[in-house]
Amino acid sequence: MMRSVGILSLGCKVNTYESEYVMNQLKNNGYQIKNFNDICDVYIINTCTVTNTSDIKSRKMIRNAISRNPDACVVAMGCFIEANHDYSEEGLDIVIGNRDKSKIVAILDEYFSKKQQMKLLYSSEYEKFEDMYIDYFPGRTRAFVKIQDGCENFCSYCIIPYVRGKCRSKKKKDVILEISDLVHHGYQEIVLTGIHTGNYGVDIDCSFAQLLQEIVQINGLKRLRISSIEVTELTDEVLEVIRCNSVIVDHLHIPLQAGSDEILTLMNRKYNLDEFMNMIKKIRSIRPNIAITTDVIVGFPGESREMFSKTLATCKQIGFAKIHVFPYSERKGTKAMDLPNHLENDEKKRRARELLSLSKQLEISYFSKFLNQEVVALIEVCKDGYSYGHTGNFLYIKIRGEYEHNTFVAGIVRKIDYPYCIVE
Repeated sequence: MMRSVGILSLGCKVNTYESEYVMNQLKNNGYQIKNFNDICDVYIINTCTVTNTSDIKSRKMIRNAISRNPDACVVAMGCFIEANHDYSEEGLDIVIGNRDKSKIVAILDEYFSKKQQMKLLYSSEYEKFEDMYIDYFPGRTRAFVKIQDGCENFCSYCIIPYVRGKCRSKKKKDVILEISDLVHHGYQEIVLTGIHTGNYGVDIDCSFAQLLQEIVQINGLKRLRISSIEVTELTDEVLEVIRCNSVIVDHLHIPLQAGSDEILTLMNRKYNLDEFMNMIKKIRSIRPNIAITTDVIVGFPGESREMFSKTLATCKQIGFAKIHVFPYSERKGTKAMDLPNHLENDEKKRRARELLSLSKQLEISYFSKFLNQEVVALIEVCKDGYSYGHTGNFLYIKIRGEYEHNTFVAGIVRKIDYPYCIVE
């Protein structure tokens, strides 16, 4: 009997990778992959818990699946489950934390054999990287490769180290093999992802720089993107690989989180503003046109209006290409919960809107640097007589004509029509 399955992935790129792996495993074992909103025999929700909003959405999607087909097997897995071991819903059949996602086929076989609820949760620390391997991402032009899991930074606002465990790395030879196979199957861009990507290798006597140095030598690889990296992990060795290898795109995502030293200290971040800004200057000395994007949390406990104004000024001074803005979210079990002077939600939302407005200005300013210059974009979507895609430095381009999916197209930026660069 062929069973149908709908899979929903919430949150980060690591979840996206893991969900793709689960989907491939099920497809290879006789399951029919359907849209999550269809009537399916199995629903799988790969949950997120990074904010209160993530928790709300995770619960909502689980309930939606249960109500859509009460006879279906509903599976909830991932970070929300890991943070809430006692969570249950009538109609929720299988719960899996952040271990054993790779065993999904065997888990479903056991469930359909016994028709009993299953909980796969553990109290011990994760000791080993859970190996997953993907050589095919349906419909995508870029492929994610999960190289690392876990985090030990323990920023005071963050629940993730508690739900993902300590740092574990994929073996270097396995990373190289997976990327080589993806390139062989036609993927033009590879995105390295992890929970704490730049800390790759800390457990296997290998550095992130050494891994990068081998990846850039893979025959046929056109673009390599690092999903996110902490400023403290941009070592001289990493910067040298970036300087010498154009296959690494002109884009780095480096979380700032706050633009005042007082808040950075309360957050337990591992740098101050001077160190952060000096590193940005160093990066731009080797890659002058690089797009540097960032994350910023607004409304952290104790953040005065003056401190927030300093964050705005810092972001302007650095000239980020885009800012991902997050209102501070209380996470039970984190140290920030015990800090005094928590802000009202309305004030956090006001600050978020203000910073998002600045982000748009900075994004348009960065786009404008490339007016009347040639750019090369990887085509991702074609519709209504236009093609859409991204350049290496993540300009979102719109070009007249329907070009072939997953090919590179060169053109001149003639106009900024946010969020697009109009190219001819």
